[in-house]
Amino acid sequence: MTIFLRALLASAALALAACAPLPKTTAYAIPSPADAAYSNPTSSVYIGNSFFYFNNGITSHMAPLIAAGMPGFKHRSTMITISGSGADWHDVASYFRPDAVGKYSFDANNNVVFNKLDRLFDVAVMMDCSQCPIHPQLKSVFTDYAKKNADIARQNGARPVFFMSWAYQDVPAMTKQLADAYTQAGKDNNAQVIPAGLAFARSVELRPDVNLYIADKRHPTLAGSYLAACTTYATLFKRSPVGSSYTAGLDPSVARHLQQVAWDTAQAYAKQ
Repeated sequence: MTIFLRALLASAALALAACAPLPKTTAYAIPSPADAAYSNPTSSVYIGNSFFYFNNGITSHMAPLIAAGMPGFKHRSTMITISGSGADWHDVASYFRPDAVGKYSFDANNNVVFNKLDRLFDVAVMMDCSQCPIHPQLKSVFTDYAKKNADIARQNGARPVFFMSWAYQDVPAMTKQLADAYTQAGKDNNAQVIPAGLAFARSVELRPDVNLYIADKRHPTLAGSYLAACTTYATLFKRSPVGSSYTAGLDPSVARHLQQVAWDTAQAYAKQ
């Protein structure tokens, strides 16, 4: 089940901030590096903004990618997004409160399934606003909240993962700046980083005819969202999306290109 929290007014952000924080100790088990959740997470929460929810949301592409690449593997995902939000807009602790987010799902016959959970989420994939990590007035906030939110995720049994967003189409210099910022945050917080921004840059270099941006030069087209999902799949599961039967309705040659870019980028980034 996907949850959309779209705040178009400042009052919505204030409402989220008013949620009571969860105590540091919870009933959820904290994973160790040997835990299977590190290689094959069975649940995930995506915390971010419109870059996640465009084109029916990243979770709607992750689910069929996982189903195609890992037949029989069960994965539950939830998306919590606020339009235009930075990391500091989200009350991440409140997303882990008991009997709330992720409490139930729907099966293939539309029956409600109440989830019995050892821990709420295996991974928490988080992004800041599209320019916050490199904005002179906000980059310190990014650093502070990368640590704060990573710590909250771990306290609640989830592995923190940072989603490296992409450059604006007309400001390609943002690619390296964002990559540097997210890479440093990953190192500082011992967190995995999904190099979606580097995948966008690689795709543009190899096939500029495949448009990843809508008219505003910021938000993703369907191809852009698909590339982001393929890169996320390759990073979280360490599996190649190349040849996946799920193509999001894209031209097969375009889908194959994006699959290959995602895999090549994820592999190259992991070796750094």
